[in-house]
Amino acid sequence: MSSRREIALMLNQLCDGSVRLQLHGKDGRPYTSVLWTVDGERGTLGFNADPEDPALASLLRHPQVIVVGYLDNVKLQFDLYHLVLVRGNRASVLSGAFPREIFRFQRRNAFRVRPLPRGSRLARLRHPALGPVELALRVLDVSIGGCAVLLPDDVPPPSLGLLVGSVQIDLDADTRFEVNMRLQHVTLPGSEAGGARLGFEFVRAGGEALRALQRFIDLTQKRGRMLTL
Repeated sequence: MSSRREIALMLNQLCDGSVRLQLHGKDGRPYTSVLWTVDGERGTLGFNADPEDPALASLLRHPQVIVVGYLDNVKLQFDLYHLVLVRGNRASVLSGAFPREIFRFQRRNAFRVRPLPRGSRLARLRHPALGPVELALRVLDVSIGGCAVLLPDDVPPPSLGLLVGSVQIDLDADTRFEVNMRLQHVTLPGSEAGGARLGFEFVRAGGEALRALQRFIDLTQKRGRMLTL
């Protein structure tokens, strides 16, 4: 959502419900807080802040912060820029401007698409058992929340729950981005001949990556419908 009114309504729901939010800098270290104030007229918001928390000091070193939280069964994610710590006699506030947009997607049953056969859809990552060797794995399907890739049968699957950093996703000329991924499940043998199917969840994907993914999913759906006509 990008409407100023819708963003204000969503932020007020987070504030009124005292929803716990995870704030992440580029280093991935989380700081947990709640929204304390939402000023729709000025377009500003404030988070509860503990100046003595070392995680907050780490967060303030990053110009861009990713905020993640949940309302019911919906995951919310948005980017904030240049947060400022305002110290008070009784309390301190982490202050910033409204996000430009908020992304919403279901925690389960995210819509997945299979990339069309033409072209090369790859996830480039480093396997913990192979040291500096980079693998280029074929992307089997993708959603706004994650993807499945095909692991060659001569490579051992990583451990479940493993966080793989700085994965390069290349779906087409307009959909290329870097993201951290967590391994959620392994299917042995894979549904595709020649290896195992690894299911990954995207971890704190940035706004640009989410926009590119949504465009890719929409375009793939349209192309798929055209092929069936």
